[in-house]
Amino acid sequence: MKRRDFIAGIGSGAALAACTSATDQQSTTASTERVNWRIVTTWPPNFPGQGTGVNTLARYINELSAGRMTIQVYGAGELIPAYEVFDAVSQGSVEMGHGAAYYWRGKSEATQFFASIPFGMNVHEMNAWMYYGGGVELWREVYEPFNLYPIPAGNTGVQMGGWFNKTIDTLEDLRGLKMRIPGMGGEVLRRAGGTPVNLPISEIFTALQTGSIDATEWVGPYNDLALGLHTAAQYYYYPGWQEPGPTLECMINIDAWNSLPDDLKAIVSVSCQAMSLDVISEFMARNANALEQIRASGTDVREFPREVLSELKRLTYEVINELAAADPLVERVWTSYRDFMMHARGWQLISEQAILETTSL
Repeated sequence: MKRRDFIAGIGSGAALAACTSATDQQSTTASTERVNWRIVTTWPPNFPGQGTGVNTLARYINELSAGRMTIQVYGAGELIPAYEVFDAVSQGSVEMGHGAAYYWRGKSEATQFFASIPFGMNVHEMNAWMYYGGGVELWREVYEPFNLYPIPAGNTGVQMGGWFNKTIDTLEDLRGLKMRIPGMGGEVLRRAGGTPVNLPISEIFTALQTGSIDATEWVGPYNDLALGLHTAAQYYYYPGWQEPGPTLECMINIDAWNSLPDDLKAIVSVSCQAMSLDVISEFMARNANALEQIRASGTDVREFPREVLSELKRLTYEVINELAAADPLVERVWTSYRDFMMHARGWQLISEQAILETTSL
């Protein structure tokens, strides 16, 4: 080998070694970097199910990252009010938020399809649409203009229809009714002659007890018992036509998300999926126990008349079709949602529903 080639070879080797060393150093730096984030929620601190679920999410992220990523949890009102979560994360005031997408229908009517719509999909169908039917991709498209990256993070399962201090025997009984009910369900109630009111959790019990509202829906027996709603209303109606499969969300400021290395992104994503399993499992177990306590308290648990549900469903599709006609984005989301629901429903009828019907044999 000529001397010139030998020296060039040494130079190349040294350069390669230097690059390798720098790459290793960068990799080491990335793997030891500490990330400290804050998450604000729409739930009161440590609220059973949703609030405690966020605490668990933060713990999962910390443990799976071996302490490289820590999340400080702030309940509603501790750092910002419940309904300012979306804006706080969008603007980058905090890195993460947790809530339900229908709270943000004022930003885009399309958001509510990613939480729950009346007479829509249940928890199994929602999860399937999100992960295998293009739902998550559409959701991220809807949130992108707001500088947000959403991830499904929980589902409370089908809800109850709500608490009332009078019986609902016909659609006429909804006329003039002032009821706490968010999202599209609120608009359906308005068209049925009622007055929807959107209240944060902290104000629901007092409003119902004092008569500021005539009725309220919240979630189901587990959460409703924790709020003491059974002491403020006599009648408890089912099914929860307004929210058959309410998905919860973890929203992340997009700049904060993009700053994470790939392994921490994976840890956050998987932790959200784990939280989803935790939340629905807890609600399934706790709702059964809480319903027994509510019945024992003397509450009159009743089913909505079929005629009332039929008319509410008709009004729901009236609302959706108007929204879709006015907004191409809503139309795209609704088309995806509707087509997946109709496709999945055929299987549900001969699987989940069919096996439940065997209980009456």
